Amino acid sequence: MTVATPVVLGDVVLPGREGRWDLALADGRVTGAAPAGTARRPGAEVVDGGGRWALPGFVDAHVHGEAAVLDPDVQLALLRQGVTTVVLGQDGVSLAPSPPDGHDATGWAQDYFAAINGHHPTFGGGSVAALLDTWDRATPVNTAYLAPHGTLRVAVLGRAQREATEAEVESMAALLEQALRDGACGFSTGLEYAPASSASRAELLALCRVAASAGVPHVSHMRGYEDRTPTAVRELVDLALQTGVATHVSHLHGPLEVVRDALTAAGEAGAAFTFDSYPYLSGCSILSMVALPPWVPVTDVGAALAVLAPPDGTDVRADLLSHLESLAPLWPGARLASVPGALEWAEGLTPVQVADRLGSTVPEAVLRLLVASRLRASVVFRQPPGNTPAAVRALLDDPRHLGGSDAIYLGGSPHPRGWGAFARMVSLGLHELGGWDAADVVEHLSARAARLFGLTGRGGVEHGAVADVVLLDPVTVRDTASYDDPRRLAEGVQDVWVGGVPVLRDGALTGATPGRALRRGVPDPRGGTR
Repeated sequence: MTVATPVVLGDVVLPGREGRWDLALADGRVTGAAPAGTARRPGAEVVDGGGRWALPGFVDAHVHGEAAVLDPDVQLALLRQGVTTVVLGQDGVSLAPSPPDGHDATGWAQDYFAAINGHHPTFGGGSVAALLDTWDRATPVNTAYLAPHGTLRVAVLGRAQREATEAEVESMAALLEQALRDGACGFSTGLEYAPASSASRAELLALCRVAASAGVPHVSHMRGYEDRTPTAVRELVDLALQTGVATHVSHLHGPLEVVRDALTAAGEAGAAFTFDSYPYLSGCSILSMVALPPWVPVTDVGAALAVLAPPDGTDVRADLLSHLESLAPLWPGARLASVPGALEWAEGLTPVQVADRLGSTVPEAVLRLLVASRLRASVVFRQPPGNTPAAVRALLDDPRHLGGSDAIYLGGSPHPRGWGAFARMVSLGLHELGGWDAADVVEHLSARAARLFGLTGRGGVEHGAVADVVLLDPVTVRDTASYDDPRRLAEGVQDVWVGGVPVLRDGALTGATPGRALRRGVPDPRGGTR
């Protein structure tokens, strides 16, 4: 076990306080602050803050890192942005729970979201508690987990896409209750995705009641975005008002007036509502989700491949090519992020460029990419025109906003948000949104998420707080990752402590792995939950 030695961070700026301070860390906690130059602690390492801001580590409220969080390159990308905690289990699809007496929900999730969550190297199924154990002290960042609705559904119903019976809903509710006892900090839904799209209102109400009773939020990839935002938000408001569950919308974006009106209506209805968003005009998803018609069963890779390349000679190729041709406006602005398999060379290219190299039409090239990658290809794509720079900035500055990158770390040409979202949010806040101060940065990128997910002891640097501390230079902080060079590290954060243990020094990983799996309701000896 890595031991936290006493540290004094000298000559730093603290959120909400005037002047310069010395901040003391010992036994994994913040032990006090004194005017700069006056803190003394025998045997403590003294680190010169040089006027940098000493902030609580940032919480990425929406990230796809089930496997990636164990990758040192990803760990470095997170820490260089000041992120010390990631919230996993997003969009209703992840690895647990998958009890041995149910259907193989872990195998389903590994296949369906392989292009998003990657392949966990050691977890093959079981409880949320067992999954959390795989991350505990195995990484320099903390992990929190949402119990995913789609996974619960598959564990009970298998891959059936239909309404659940009353008995099946009761079984899902029991699994959710156990997942929350095991430490999950919320309940996530992916209502735009199968099989969750088949869920009835009664099913969602039953599960939201479980979440509300446990005091955890419902985190939702809504049933639609852009012009469907008002209807999708109304559905979530209905669930919130009927059950009392706190509601959080994942990766909110779209036409500013449409989104504002929907959020205003939610507030007027009395729903507790928050959202996360990232500061980019492009998204990233699984190519099959973007490209294929709804009658292709993309949640079942084997069944989908049988449709795309049927072994019995049944040919639906004409229908597929016609559908893909209808998406022609999408392809010139789309870039392949990850293409495992024989066509890996296509990473970083548009489908149009791939078609040129293959000597085929674009629809034919897309089909080849899907089959060759076994539906594991992902794509960066331009969001609709309603997602404007003005909309991005307005959402970022909203008092209901939490920082979330929606990062996907796979492939040779991933979306740059995994390497730059938090640095870009800080930079935009400081320089383009009327001048955030240190307290604003903390509220948007740390404190609100800590409150929402019950991360007790985190989200602040007051006496007794868990010593997840970032030294941030407000002058130099910026993102450097781009769509052409997406893995470039952010600037402005060189030193980070997690649980009082240095995990980033002078911009490099120290090799320490004190990150905890933050189990809801379990006391953390460092003063929070673990």
